[in-house]
Amino acid sequence: MSKKIKQKGNLTDFSTPIVMGILNLTSDSFYDGGNYLTKENITKQCIKIEKLGAKIIDIGACSSRPGSISISESEELKKIIPAIEIIKNQSKKLLISIDTCNSNVARESIKNGADMINDISAGEYDNKMLDTIVELNVPYIMMHMQGNSLTMQINPSYENVITEITDFFNKKILLLNKKGFNKIIIDPGFGFGKTIEHNYEILNNLTEFQKFKLPLLIGVSRKSMIYQLLKTTPQESLNGTSIINTIGLLNGANILRVHDVEEALECIKLTQYYKNKILL
Repeated sequence: MSKKIKQKGNLTDFSTPIVMGILNLTSDSFYDGGNYLTKENITKQCIKIEKLGAKIIDIGACSSRPGSISISESEELKKIIPAIEIIKNQSKKLLISIDTCNSNVARESIKNGADMINDISAGEYDNKMLDTIVELNVPYIMMHMQGNSLTMQINPSYENVITEITDFFNKKILLLNKKGFNKIIIDPGFGFGKTIEHNYEILNNLTEFQKFKLPLLIGVSRKSMIYQLLKTTPQESLNGTSIINTIGLLNGANILRVHDVEEALECIKLTQYYKNKILL
């Protein structure tokens, strides 16, 4: 099934999976916090992400790890806008995604050259976000989260995690479609208000999200669903991440959001060969 989104006059096709490389501008992210706070390090990471073969770079200035506290809008913009400029000066091909829940940050980021918005709250944090996205008319990644960063991992519970997430997306997609907007990418939100059991149930049922006929993004890179189960650390979770990304691809993921671009692309190459040559 072809999954295409019009992107500033160009058509981005997600039917062949692609990689989104992570650029955290935060000091407290769970894996690489503090690594990309200077122009030099941002430039190096941008060059690396593009050289390895990622199509999208996802810039975040506000940590969303469990227990994290939001920063002010002005502080978020102070980090993001210069990073956009650095990346645009380095690359003409990388699509720039902005990881934000703030509609003003989204607006200013797109104004300054970003290409899409990645909102972990799907408009739940800022009631102006959805209308802003419709007005900006740029691709919108909306993620499911139960609670917020302070509360999401305090005893998350569902009667049926798959049904509740798909119902959530149904409502959001219908609302945006009624506003005439369809440049939507969905993310079930691994690790955001889910137990380990919930995460693996979602992984096992990713094909349920195919019914929306929209690109599906998964972000499992070095997360606790991997390192807690393996009794290791985020730093030692690359192999586990590759395994989970592979399962995700076999179950229909179109975009892998990762810290490790090269290994994610290897997962795509191998699973695409397996699906195209062996399963068909």
